[in-house]
Amino acid sequence: MGKLFGTDGVRGVANMELTPLLAFHIGKAAAYVFSKQYINIPLKIIIGRDTRVSSTMLEAALSAGLCSVGVTVYSAGVITTPCVAYLTKYGRMQAGVMISASHNSFEDNGIKFFDESGYKLTEEIEDAIEDIIFNKLDVIPQPMAEHVGKIIQYKNATIPYVTHACSVVTESRLADLNITMDCANGASYILAPQVYRELGVIKFFTMNDNPNGTNINDNCGSTNMDRLAEAVVVNKSNLGIAYDGDGDRCLLVDETGSVVSGDEILSICAFYMNKEHRLKSHTVVTTIMSNMGLDKMAEKHGIKVIKTGVGDRYVLESMLKKGYNLGGEQSGHIIFLDHSSTGDGLITSLQIIDTMIKYGYKLSSLRNLVKIYPQVLLDAKVSNDKKYQYLDNLKINSRIKELNEKIGDKGRLLVRPSGTEPKIRVMLEGEKVSDINTMAKGLVKLIEKELI
Repeated sequence: MGKLFGTDGVRGVANMELTPLLAFHIGKAAAYVFSKQYINIPLKIIIGRDTRVSSTMLEAALSAGLCSVGVTVYSAGVITTPCVAYLTKYGRMQAGVMISASHNSFEDNGIKFFDESGYKLTEEIEDAIEDIIFNKLDVIPQPMAEHVGKIIQYKNATIPYVTHACSVVTESRLADLNITMDCANGASYILAPQVYRELGVIKFFTMNDNPNGTNINDNCGSTNMDRLAEAVVVNKSNLGIAYDGDGDRCLLVDETGSVVSGDEILSICAFYMNKEHRLKSHTVVTTIMSNMGLDKMAEKHGIKVIKTGVGDRYVLESMLKKGYNLGGEQSGHIIFLDHSSTGDGLITSLQIIDTMIKYGYKLSSLRNLVKIYPQVLLDAKVSNDKKYQYLDNLKINSRIKELNEKIGDKGRLLVRPSGTEPKIRVMLEGEKVSDINTMAKGLVKLIEKELI
């Protein structure tokens, strides 16, 4: 049996790997699995999407699959992933679905589900859905007549979420702020400005807020910060905010035009939440990819760091298991469990802004809490079926051992397959950028040569 679900739902090239037929089957299988959990309860599922040209096609196919098993589908249109998660619980839906490939380019798309509480599905439920798709589609009943599902346009869907997002801000002096935000031509392009207007921010500049179906994440958003950094300086903004395609993460730019990483954002939030006695168990959860600077900051201020495998689902699992309320990744995917059941770029930006106002600090001052060590992250492009073969390759493993001995305790080397793309990630951390960059490039070249 193949594997459909990765670390962030089902993802692939739209209409080639992720086809309408597959989306239809995913809808049928998911509806059937959910129906076994909610016996004699009419299923209601909300669907949101990002701005990719293929998103409406996949929504139509997925909705048809759900309706063919009797589900009532609430179509919320273009909204962010965290908005879908919030509305799933708020609207007492049995599940929620976001159609998006997050930070990937427009050719890709994806389908990710949330349970009734707004959390991503467990691997057990995903496995059950896959089992139906590959082996048992013929067991799914086909309701007839009035029992067939229907699609309802969920009008004004974002209103409850906007109210919720505004409620996390405790300070009232946002009108004095000057903000530049990059919406990545994605799902945040309406929602984020709406929230800031509601909060009374008068002076803000938006960029990349004119999606055309193919320009999502195109040299913009959290994966390309150059133009935002320039705009912050030109606009004399207090900070710049860059969202990704589906709005579940953000990165920042300080008033000088310097990019603020996810590890710095997480450090700021951990420090001030701990200072205010809001950080549960004095603990922050992150992944093995986090910068050494975060560890050193935490140790200095009595904060414990828990590390998981790469992927927000593993961060969330750890948080839920032990009751922690702050976790995240260096990509800017931060989870504030007191406010959201998943990463939320908008909530993250609001938390930072609230801290800036409360303590009267510029963002460039807040980020001085942590010293970020030079880190190089490169991708070796390999096919999905070869992503794990490096584990058994003698030449690759010999080079990895050699590099580990070379950097010693003054840095780190991590090699891992991507959970969402046909790539192997190579991360090197150390004291000199030139040295670690040379080592990383050499390893990537070797991996691509060996696994061609």
